Amino acid sequence: MSAVQIDTATVDGPVTPGGGRETTAAAARRRLSKPWASLFAVVLAVLWTIPTLGLLVTSFRPATDINNSGWWTVLTNPNFTLENYETVLSSDSSQSLAPSIINSVVITIPAVVLPMFLATLAAYAFAWMNFRGRNVLFIAVFALQVVPIQVTLIPLLSLYVDIDIAGTFWAVWLSHTMFGLPLAVFLLHNFMQEIPGELIEAARVDGAGHVTIFFRLMLPMLKPAIAALGIYQFLWVWNDLLVALTFAGSSRDLAPMTVALLNLTGTRGSQWFLLSAGAFVSIIIPAIVFLSLQRYFVRGLLAGSVKG
Repeated sequence: MSAVQIDTATVDGPVTPGGGRETTAAAARRRLSKPWASLFAVVLAVLWTIPTLGLLVTSFRPATDINNSGWWTVLTNPNFTLENYETVLSSDSSQSLAPSIINSVVITIPAVVLPMFLATLAAYAFAWMNFRGRNVLFIAVFALQVVPIQVTLIPLLSLYVDIDIAGTFWAVWLSHTMFGLPLAVFLLHNFMQEIPGELIEAARVDGAGHVTIFFRLMLPMLKPAIAALGIYQFLWVWNDLLVALTFAGSSRDLAPMTVALLNLTGTRGSQWFLLSAGAFVSIIIPAIVFLSLQRYFVRGLLAGSVKG
């Protein structure tokens, strides 16, 4: 008998009351479900929520109170108004965010649909079509994720000026499409590889081509991944400031919500109190999108992370 003894409890996990071995994942879930872990999670959630609560309270306070005291003083001196929201939503106000909300919608929808459509086609080609250089090209696409956006801004702006689309929605749409494609292709490719190859072979035996397989077989099964990536892309484009400010500028006709919120403070920061109301106006549509598709979010983002 060997003199070296292996501690199976360390490899397989501790012994459960039933006499079996507890897996590492089960042990982790057991530890995380302990009262102290739950208490820590509650405390962390409260601390994370306090700044948002303060911003919400501030959005309903008069400008004079905001300038003279902190939001927590509402506990002893409650004084609320809708004036801030009326200012940022009124069509007669120079600080109105209504045109910017429309601009954000016009920018976001194509900037989500275009990369998702192109990414599904590219991911299918990388996953199920054999062509020369497929692996090298896929690695190149994946490597584009590490390229900082800031490095590409000046070359892209010069290109847009040359082809006369700088300062238009097309410049913003194309930029967001290019920046969003590498991650979308990577995640969708991993999701497609989890689909059993027998299904593809059965469809080919029945005479289905790539177009039929893609639209009638792949797309229905890609709904979780597409929804998750759609949420991710939507939130990124909606909350983007750098790309919009670079390619759309600060023009009121093109400026999205983020640029409008930047301009809302004024050149000397004299109107910063309107930011609290404007910030909550800007999160209404993203919150609706996320809550309506949240069941797909984690499921889609985890696609391709586990094999077997």
